[in-house]
Amino acid sequence: MTNNSLTKAKKAKVDEFYTQLEDIEAELKHYRGHFAGKTVLCNCDDPRMSNFFYYFVLHFHHLGLKKLITTCYKNQNPDLFSQNTSEQAVYLVYEGEDIGSPPNPNIAGFVHPLQGDGDFSSPECIAFLQEADIVVTNPPFSLFRKYITLLMEHQKNFIVIGNQNAITYKEVFQYIRNNQLWLGYKFGDMKFRVPDYYAARPTRFWIDKKGKKWRSLGNICWFTNLDIQKRHEELTLYKKYNSEEYPHYDNYDAINVDKTADIPCDYDGVMGVPITYLDKHNPDQFEIIGQMASTGIDEYNFGYPYICGKKKYARILIRKRK
Repeated sequence: MTNNSLTKAKKAKVDEFYTQLEDIEAELKHYRGHFAGKTVLCNCDDPRMSNFFYYFVLHFHHLGLKKLITTCYKNQNPDLFSQNTSEQAVYLVYEGEDIGSPPNPNIAGFVHPLQGDGDFSSPECIAFLQEADIVVTNPPFSLFRKYITLLMEHQKNFIVIGNQNAITYKEVFQYIRNNQLWLGYKFGDMKFRVPDYYAARPTRFWIDKKGKKWRSLGNICWFTNLDIQKRHEELTLYKKYNSEEYPHYDNYDAINVDKTADIPCDYDGVMGVPITYLDKHNPDQFEIIGQMASTGIDEYNFGYPYICGKKKYARILIRKRK
């Protein structure tokens, strides 16, 4: 997208990136032990076309779920890309009933209208949120700050998709630093179905043989606060520190590390590592001090890093635990 297109998309909240079932299955297989006896909420999902809905219906009994709730925003017509032109929103509550194979939520009595527009922060959707134990969805990227803040304020467990850039958001990073939020398993490229009216750069956008439009995003990750095995795997370090390869920043007392694999095993001070390091972060091995990721400065953000007057890419500041 051009900058102008991105601006228009943000204003119109064009965030219709529809997650593929195989991507949901690949991630959620690592969390199966968390779901037994729990109520799951998918609060950005029309049950009539959401693959999150299909996943949890198909695995409802295997996971031992108590209840599944889905809600969607302004989407009365069961059309995958309705552009949210209707002021009607719907919800569904599923408790393991037989709704056919493949699941058909259109069976009478399952899909109900919401009184409001289905915004995840509306009172009736907050009521569903309060009932839920775990939230799983792909929220609008343009509203990610607001969405994560809402989940944390209500102290909910969650597994949600986001853009890698969200790591550096003030509203998100504070929870990462304080070990209240971390990354899931998938980190990198992911493809999504997009509406027919969607436009993007040719290198990341294509039309399949059936005329369906697709968008590939190379900086996607899952955010969660559920404990997973991955975050307890120790990062193997083999390189030795030397001042030439690991220069200090001009504006912060820390050394620069260009690659996660190059973190020195014998350095005990603060180190600036790429934000992609968080995909390997083990809180038992390293503590997160802060970030150097923008021109703005706050309690945890110390401004972009500079070396000999040259600006570097954003960095996460870490230190080895004793």
